[in-house]
Amino acid sequence: MATKFIPRDISWLSFNGRVLQEAADPDVPLPLRIKFLGIFSNNLDEFFRVRVAALKRASELNIKVANSYFYESPSIILDKITELVIKQQRKFDKIWHQVQKEMAKQKVFIKSAEDLTPNQLKFVKEYFEEEVESSIIPLLLDESKPLPYLRDKSLYLGVAMYKQEWQYETKFAIIELPTSHLGRFLILPSPKQQKHIILLEDVIKVNLPYIFSYFGFDQFNANTFKVTKDAEFDIDNDVNTSLVEKISKGIKNRRKGKPTRFVFDQDMDQKLLEFLIRKLSLSKRDSIIPGQKIHNFKHFMDFPNVFGSYEKLEERTSFEHPDFAGIERITDVILKKDVLLSFPYHEFRPMIDLLREAAMDPDVKTIKITIYRMASNSKIANALVNAARNGKEVTVMLELRARFDEEQNLDWKERFEMEGVKVLVGIPNKKVHAKLCIIKKRVNNKTIQYGFVSTGNINEKTAKLYGDYCLMTCNKSVMADINKVFTALQRPKAVLTDTIKNNKSLMVCPIDMRSQLNGLVDKEIVEAQAGRKAHIIIKINSLSDKECIKKLYEAATAGVQIDLIVRGIYCATNQKKFIEPIRAISIVDEYLEHARVFYFYHAGKEFTYLSSADLMTRNLDHRIEAAVKVNSRKLKLELKDMLDIQLKDNVKARILNNKQNNEYVQNDEPEFRSQIEIYKYLAAKKIVEEIEIEEE
Repeated sequence: MATKFIPRDISWLSFNGRVLQEAADPDVPLPLRIKFLGIFSNNLDEFFRVRVAALKRASELNIKVANSYFYESPSIILDKITELVIKQQRKFDKIWHQVQKEMAKQKVFIKSAEDLTPNQLKFVKEYFEEEVESSIIPLLLDESKPLPYLRDKSLYLGVAMYKQEWQYETKFAIIELPTSHLGRFLILPSPKQQKHIILLEDVIKVNLPYIFSYFGFDQFNANTFKVTKDAEFDIDNDVNTSLVEKISKGIKNRRKGKPTRFVFDQDMDQKLLEFLIRKLSLSKRDSIIPGQKIHNFKHFMDFPNVFGSYEKLEERTSFEHPDFAGIERITDVILKKDVLLSFPYHEFRPMIDLLREAAMDPDVKTIKITIYRMASNSKIANALVNAARNGKEVTVMLELRARFDEEQNLDWKERFEMEGVKVLVGIPNKKVHAKLCIIKKRVNNKTIQYGFVSTGNINEKTAKLYGDYCLMTCNKSVMADINKVFTALQRPKAVLTDTIKNNKSLMVCPIDMRSQLNGLVDKEIVEAQAGRKAHIIIKINSLSDKECIKKLYEAATAGVQIDLIVRGIYCATNQKKFIEPIRAISIVDEYLEHARVFYFYHAGKEFTYLSSADLMTRNLDHRIEAAVKVNSRKLKLELKDMLDIQLKDNVKARILNNKQNNEYVQNDEPEFRSQIEIYKYLAAKKIVEEIEIEEE
């Protein structure tokens, strides 16, 4: 019998393997292959900071509940992770080797410290003197002293130094690479029709004799390494400490995080390697991973644009939604009908304009919005500040615990409050992840309400890269339910179930989304058992909640047709008892598939929801999330069409099977790449609707 559940962290590694597949695919443009290698590396860093750290803590506690939470013994999972990561690292190295061959065909070369021309060597030394020298602090290592503090996200050069006459004595030093303000790449003077690039660590290697000239060393062996640390922090229950202070304290405590991974150049001096492992108190149970010369590959997401032009998906995208063509005010359209924005195909601008209009509209009295992550120079934030300056009552629910965005959100909190914006910081022990906005205006003594519900962050930068939906609406039922959520957020000590109840258009976590979803699945089970059509389509980022998976198992056993589109974690398996096997695919392509959609045939009524929540226990039980019911027949059809397009993908879709081996969907149909086909679908609708407007 098949295993009932796949451990979440093993499934996550399978997802990152799909990212690696994109880097390996020769049909993917070379700059994107390099970018996918960077994404793979960045993903893995966060995985070790958070998930592996949690597994290690659970393993140390050695409590039975941990086995239930992780689906298996944490120590066993840690062993599997180490095995899989080493295999993936070897695959990564092979792909990078092949990518460099392809780069050479395009006359792009990464030069090492040893193979520079005299002219390039002069250029590098001058660059070091002018830009790098003042930004580095070489630290000599001593067996009798503690190891200097190593930053979690930094890359280091480990240096072993010798003198020819000192055969038996070696000195060690480390240098932190100042990539945060200098970047990782330096374009060198190059022969015609070629591009030569040197990495920052090689710039420093060239200058090691100069850096350590005081000591008289004449031989150097320098190699990169990095340490990944436990990034989770515990928010204690000290009632006398504000949440803001706890977050600030937690950020500082990250410095104390235990190492969860040590990655190093396998050519590193053996004595230096042993020294670092000893000083970091690493054991065989820790992830000590040998690799090639280059580490912290996340920087390659920003590899210099030195290649010729290539066809990008983004060149096809971001056109104006047809409902907003030729109109002066976004608000006027929203007050007449619901509009569905599909990012990144549609422009993000209407969301900004909606808030800008509200900021200037003398009839608008209040704006309330939830924010999880924002762009660094957010136009959304600027619109909210302008609204406050114009005398509107602006309330922002700003989630201070958005992982790795805590510092930026603290800065936004300070700026908002300085401008007169009321900032809410949520409910204790529950992140606010819902994407909601409600605007209220008074016209002729009548209150008019409108706003939006989104599946993704209110962030104009990620809206160009993430596949998401935003429903803009003035539906009274939706607005009533959003009001309930904000009432609860403004009264964090109140019992949530007393404030958020009897919802008609929103499913809200942790109040009723789980129970409502179960009820919708039960309806399909009843229909299937009666021999009638029963169909569920769910598009999400992750499926790991055991109770949700069991409910889907129950539906599959009853014969319900279940189609799942899951980008990342997928912990379900197919069972022999299923009358109708669960069909699950994952699409990894140029855009990050981020939208969450729940579709139920519901005896022909076809209920469709857009959600901020994945089907994970953390989302359903420990966060404030919202899913909105789509009422417009036209928009329901549009969403169903786009789901069907994704289910037909046979280019970028992988089968999520019990083996988690990422087999591509293969059939006899012509090639069908869903992200391109969705663009064509929406662009065609734009043309049709523009023609209809002209005819009117």
